[in-house]
Order: sequence, then C-alpha cells, then structure tokens
Amino acid sequence: MSDQSPFNTDVITLTRFVMEEGRKAKGTGELTQLLNSICTAVKAISSAVRKAGLANLCGIAGSTNVTGDQVKKLDVLSNDLVVNMLKSSYSTCVLVSEEDQHALIVEPEKRGKYVVCFDPLDGSSNIECLASIGSIFAVYRKVSEGEPSEKDALQPGRNIVAAGYALYGSATMMVLATQYGVNCFMLDPAIGEFILVNKDVKIKKKGNIYSLNEGYAKYCDQAVTEYVQRKKFPEDGSSPYGARYVGSMVADVHRTLVYGGIFLYPANTKSPKGKLRLLYECNPMAYIMEKAGGMATNGLEPVLDVVPESIHQRMPIVLGSSDDVQEYMDLYKKYAGK
Repeated sequence: MSDQSPFNTDVITLTRFVMEEGRKAKGTGELTQLLNSICTAVKAISSAVRKAGLANLCGIAGSTNVTGDQVKKLDVLSNDLVVNMLKSSYSTCVLVSEEDQHALIVEPEKRGKYVVCFDPLDGSSNIECLASIGSIFAVYRKVSEGEPSEKDALQPGRNIVAAGYALYGSATMMVLATQYGVNCFMLDPAIGEFILVNKDVKIKKKGNIYSLNEGYAKYCDQAVTEYVQRKKFPEDGSSPYGARYVGSMVADVHRTLVYGGIFLYPANTKSPKGKLRLLYECNPMAYIMEKAGGMATNGLEPVLDVVPESIHQRMPIVLGSSDDVQEYMDLYKKYAGK
C-alpha cells in the first residue's frame, strides 16, 4: 500500500500568496488584510450564488441602483457582504460601489489608507438563467491630506495598487493583479480556500475570438462596423474570428484573458459615453489586461490614463490581445480624423 498522500501538502493558497507578496514588498500588512477580506466576501457570495434559488435570493429587490439597473436580491446581499468585510478589515477609508449613489466614508475608528472601488455582482441580469456572473474590484492608496472624501476615488487607473475579479461559473475563480503580474486562484470547496492554479498569466499577442453585443449593430460607429466585418470576412484569406458574448463583463473578459482575442463595449449613438463604469468595471479590467501583456483603450487613449470626473462615470472600452486592440485603435483613429 502506498504511503503517499492523495493530497498536495504544499499548495499555495490565496491567503499565503498575498502574505508572501506583502513580505517581499516589505509592506505594513494592511493590503494583505484588505485582500483577505475581499477573499472572504467572495467566498460568501459564491456560496449565496450557488443556492440563490433555494434561498429565495432570485428576483427583484424592488428598486433600481444609481446607474438605472434593476437591483436583484443577490445584488443587495453581495454589496452588504463586501462593504462589511472591507470596513472590518481596518484597512480602508473610502468605498465606492455600483450599488451606492455616494462614496461610503469609513468610520474613523476603522479607517486605513486604502480606497476600494467595486462592482459587487457584475452581470446580475444573468442570475435567473444561471449564466456566469462575477465581482470586480480595484484598490488605490489615499493620496489626499486630511479627512477622506469621494474625491479620493477620482484617481486614474495608473494609480491602482491591486485589482481583480471573481468569476462564479462552473467553478469559482479569483483573478488577482498586482504590480508583479496576474495570478489565478480556484476555490476548493473541500477546504474552503482559493488555490493558485495559474501563475503569472499572459494573454496571447493575437487571438481569434471577438466579443461584442451585435444586437446594437445599427447604433455602432464606422470603426466598430468595419472592424467586425474584417473579423468575419478577413481579406488575407485567414480563418474568420469566432463570436462569443455572454453579457457578463467578468465572464467575457475572463474568456478573453484565457484564450486571447478582443472584448468590445464601445460608445454608440444609444450610449454616446459608453455604458460600462470607469472606476469599478473598466479600470480594474484594464489594469489586469495590461499586467497580462494586453491592452485596453477607449479609442483615443489607454483607459488607465483617464482621470475620472465622477464616481459613476461611464467609459467606452476595448481590451484584449495587443495586436487585436491595436488594429481597432488604428481604425478608430482613421475615422476620428475624418
């Protein structure tokens, strides 16, 4: 009989990973506390998502959020979980959520030095049909002097310290990006921990998938129309790109990260300023893509260079493999110059 254990006793958990990274950076431990708190909230949300129907968490909560979306019961629960965990981490001072009209200023006795912008449950319109949904977050340092305020969240994405997302799909995956790169962790329900499964992830330089809601084709500008036409009918005789679109940003961006290609949510005549929110959707995803070797643009400039004017500001975004995004940017600039 073999004396080898069927279990890997040297697994790297997310908790261990952020502690080791913090030690290497000679930090104070505050960011480690913050990330571990987000990790705990994600585990709780994952559990709630798995039993949403049984726990009567499906359906409308009876209100709309500040960006005009209907609020689901699971949205409310997820927001409360993230807010409470971040406040109790003693590492945050300002919290910006998609679900709250104004930034939340943490009580003085619980304050730390970080600002967190987050979408507690992205793609919640997919809850009823059991399609993949997720959570997104970005962490910044407070840069102003004195009392924290909403203005502390109005920083360009270049200032991000850490960003990530959780994907609640066939498994629960946590993708974390820091200055050192992008790493993927999968939740092992047997031990209740996120395990490192993909280290230092890099996106392909060029893919063969495009992701876009083509139901809005009649509202799109010439650059998007021509770009999609090129993907469907390549003039060089190469194979056409495949089309994939879930309608949950986390699911679509994660597939783009893993397989390469391009994700587009551009501005159009129906949404001239774009639809996705800069602080807690575009910036975190743009940061992750750039750290993985990809690109993210609004057409005119990198998303991470945009200085926000308001906490719920919308932004067009195109991200993914560098060659694919560069091709789109060249087309956008060609038409913008006309």
